[in-house]
Amino acid sequence: MSDTPGTWGGAREMSPFEVIMWRAEAGEPRLRCPVLAVEILDATPEWDRLCAAVDWATRMVPRFRERVREPLGGLGTPYWIHDVEFDLHYHLRRVRLPGAGTEVWSGLGPIAEQFSMTPFDRARPPWEAMLVEGLPGGRSAFLFKLHHVLTDGIGAVQLLSQLHSRKREHDDAKPQPPAPATEAPDPVAEIDRLVRRELGTVPRAARAVRDVLGALTRPVSAVRSTAGYLGSAVRVLSPPSGAASELLRPRGLSWRFAALDVAFADLRAAGRSVGGSFNDAYLAALLGGFRLYHEEMGHPVAADATLRTSTPVSVRRAGDVAGGNRWAPARISAPMGIVDAGERMRTVGARMRAARDEPALESPDVVAPLVARLPGPVPAALVVGAGTAGTDLQASNVPGLRSEAYLCGGRIERVYPFAPLPGCAAMISVVTHGDTCCVGANLDAAAITDRDLFTECLAAGFAEVLAVVPGSAEPVVVR
Repeated sequence: MSDTPGTWGGAREMSPFEVIMWRAEAGEPRLRCPVLAVEILDATPEWDRLCAAVDWATRMVPRFRERVREPLGGLGTPYWIHDVEFDLHYHLRRVRLPGAGTEVWSGLGPIAEQFSMTPFDRARPPWEAMLVEGLPGGRSAFLFKLHHVLTDGIGAVQLLSQLHSRKREHDDAKPQPPAPATEAPDPVAEIDRLVRRELGTVPRAARAVRDVLGALTRPVSAVRSTAGYLGSAVRVLSPPSGAASELLRPRGLSWRFAALDVAFADLRAAGRSVGGSFNDAYLAALLGGFRLYHEEMGHPVAADATLRTSTPVSVRRAGDVAGGNRWAPARISAPMGIVDAGERMRTVGARMRAARDEPALESPDVVAPLVARLPGPVPAALVVGAGTAGTDLQASNVPGLRSEAYLCGGRIERVYPFAPLPGCAAMISVVTHGDTCCVGANLDAAAITDRDLFTECLAAGFAEVLAVVPGSAEPVVVR
């Protein structure tokens, strides 16, 4: 745990990419961007202790007492300002399941879905938390929802590693920072900030002109380099090649969740058995699940069939501020029709390496500042929609906490991630927690109409990949 308050999410202004995410959902509800972590605890925290702990977290991370302030007239970059009306009572709530039963997900799943689908109050800090009591065996769940503009998956893990305890008992020695000072909007300072930021684009433009003029002294190499970069940018910014799945074509506003447990060591060993990585095995398992679901739904796929897939690739560098968003989309035509799990892993690995090696992988950062400066949500929604509507699957893989962690006396047994659906049919994420891969699938209910069947097919897809290594444990559907 860090002893230094305020080290996470310290950037005052949103990045251009975060501006696009923030404004896009105002113009298109399907592009809303909540990120939800569902933590399963082996005990139920005392409510007063939990309230005190969350209050402490908002003092350790002042960003959680801040709201988004749009600039005057909607021109320029939104920025973070302390919420003078911050109310923990609004952000933290609790519910209790009516009966313990024997299954975790049957009662918890609908609550998590509804909690995630409920829009944020954009006049408040964009996060909410909920304690769900009454799970089987005296367990509970802590649901933590935050807007994607606050952070990406790696940033969320940074946050949780800072805030979670390493022991069950209360820690009297942890730092106790005061609540951050509040500040009211200052129109004069806001205009000054806007002018200074926009003027800051002038030196950058001058450097760009200098680079272009310098390139003219070496025209042949400049043309080759420029042509290669532009070709790469087209591939990065365009939807993956191939036709979209007809079965998954419909899109709606309702989400359905599914969760699975997979042994981390076994899935990693499966990837290594064919000279690949954990991520190759993970993606191959998802593709196997989609192939089986298509077949079960009466849509058999050919051996060369592909699924339009996008995966976020972290572009964080040493020195980047903790929190925020530092990732780029790697888009591939993923080999859904290959039945042999080993061949599927090798093929998806080769295509992912090619996507990661694109010279223009970070080209969205070039486009984002232009779109972010346009007023209103419509331009942002058009850009985001164009980049995601043609994608059937978005898959995310985030290394999680490998050591034991606690929340107010409850040991965290599992952490299931549920990322938003920005126009795709399914967003499936995995977080490694201890020795377990916690898989969270967020499914568009209009695209994937039989959630239970899809979940079984997804488990079977993991079983195909795990079978490459004899003795691997079977995947477990969380019920």
